[in-house]
Amino acid sequence: MSDPRSEFLAGDRPDDVALYLADSFVDDDRLEEFGERVDGGTLIVVDGERGRSAFQAATGMGAMQFAKSAMDHEGIVDADLTGGTCPETPGDSEGDHEPEFVFAFAEEQNDDVGGIYAEGDVIHAYVQCECGTAYSDKWNPEPERDPAELEEL
Repeated sequence: MSDPRSEFLAGDRPDDVALYLADSFVDDDRLEEFGERVDGGTLIVVDGERGRSAFQAATGMGAMQFAKSAMDHEGIVDADLTGGTCPETPGDSEGDHEPEFVFAFAEEQNDDVGGIYAEGDVIHAYVQCECGTAYSDKWNPEPERDPAELEEL
C-alpha cells in the first residue's frame, strides 16, 4: 500500500480525497500514472480540488452532488476503498453489485459534533454500484499500532 493511501486511510490527509475507479468503469491505462494499481482498478489520492476535478472528469458528475445523493443509502464500504456491500444486494448475492467508483475524504476529529466525530478522525466514503445504487459509509480509522505492541499480542 502506498504511503499517501496509508496516510489517507489513517485520517492523516484531511485536505485530500481518494478516488477508486474500477477497470470496468474506466478503461484508461494513464490512470496508473496518477495512482496506485489495486485489484480491479486504480486508487488515486490527491489534493481535494484536483480530486474533485478528476472525479468530475471521470464520472461526469460533481463529487459533492454525488456524495449527497449517496447519503440516502447506507451500505458498507471496505476500509481499503476498493469494494463494499451494496444495500441492494440480496441475501444470496445474485446480480451485479461491484463498485464502479468510490469517492472518499477524511474529516478531522470534532468534539463539538459528538458521536463518531468526537471519537477521532472520520473517513467518509461514497460508492456507485454497477446496479445503479449509490451508497455511503463512514467510520473512524483504526489507530496505527507500534510494531513492538503487535509482537506482544
